Amino acid sequence: MKLVNSTLAALRAVRVNKLRSGLTMLGIVLGVSSVTVMMAVGGGASQRIQTEMRNLGANTIVLNSGALKSSGVSKGQGSRPSVTLADAQAIANEVAAVVAASPQHNFAGMQLIYGNANWSTLVAGTTPEYLTIRNWAVNRGRAIDREDVLQGSKVVLLGRTVAEKLFGNQSPVGQEIRINRIPMTVIGELAAKGQSLAGLDTDDTAVIPISTAFNRVIGRNPANPRAISGVIIKVRDGANMASAFAEIRQVVRERHGLLPAQEDDFHLINLTEVMRAKEDSARALGILLAAIASVSLLVGGIGIMNIMLVSVTERIREIGLRLAVGARRSDILGQFLVEATILSLIGGIAGVTLGLGGAVAVEHYANLRVVLNGQLSLIAMTLAAGVGIFFGFYPAWKASLLQPVEALRSD
Repeated sequence: MKLVNSTLAALRAVRVNKLRSGLTMLGIVLGVSSVTVMMAVGGGASQRIQTEMRNLGANTIVLNSGALKSSGVSKGQGSRPSVTLADAQAIANEVAAVVAASPQHNFAGMQLIYGNANWSTLVAGTTPEYLTIRNWAVNRGRAIDREDVLQGSKVVLLGRTVAEKLFGNQSPVGQEIRINRIPMTVIGELAAKGQSLAGLDTDDTAVIPISTAFNRVIGRNPANPRAISGVIIKVRDGANMASAFAEIRQVVRERHGLLPAQEDDFHLINLTEVMRAKEDSARALGILLAAIASVSLLVGGIGIMNIMLVSVTERIREIGLRLAVGARRSDILGQFLVEATILSLIGGIAGVTLGLGGAVAVEHYANLRVVLNGQLSLIAMTLAAGVGIFFGFYPAWKASLLQPVEALRSD
């Protein structure tokens, strides 16, 4: 009953002094809304990175060809056709921590034609292990199998974007398309994966057997007929990624006959570490932004403390009268503490509402993914209540220390 009476008294005080209460809560409103938006954006960034990690596949290492240098000028990664099919086989056979190694022979910007429709996309020649490594499911039809690779079958798996561009809403399975003027049968459609962190459409791709890519569609590199674009490697769960990375590097260096003083003629990337570094960066940025936004909460808390001190000064005679008729100091403390908390909670509710609206606006206009959930609102409200209790305690404690006689004598 004491809590109910204190709450009703606090609400009456807020209603009587609408303008003052509104200005007092403004700092809380801005602080809570800022923290809400920042946490939603930070959560969205973290979720996007986790999605990217799932798209790439867990415990993944990528081996690409190195950079060719001519007269001291580097022509960029992949310009040196150094990685071969035999490298992929050696990695799978010789590195104990590796559970799968899928070679890739790719060509970007190849034209796919179906009837009057056409689309330019990345054609990836690979093996059945590729989909397993990347955790890529087949939405319709079937995946490429070992028999397709051995026979060099003229079959293709289409990414969701390519399927929509060529077939619209129709099923592409069983249809015949042309890739580089070669008729290919669509055996399946890959499940959608969405955009990568770099903004690339991972569904804008077509997958064919690597033997078909070599002999029919893409062809071989004249500089090195055995060369491939790269190898995507999956390391066993629980294995030491750093050790596996070093072993793979050593195997490839030995196969390429590189001396200890010579640089790698290939490029090795630990995608898991890259993604974790990005996740750590996103988390640190989110914490920094939330800390900056929390300054508004601090300002709002100081405002609450200030207005509660003014309220205590204005109501000294009321406090003295309550003490004189038997109220305990804990009752006075509770009354003003509840009043400060009520102010903060009302501001918190308004701040959460404004923050959620701001997060939706950020997602819509800034094209950033945000995460909105009940936990976010609960954290924001807890922060608001904590600010009210913390900054309202001193004025309430000061009010409870007043002496009844002195308070009644006050003008």
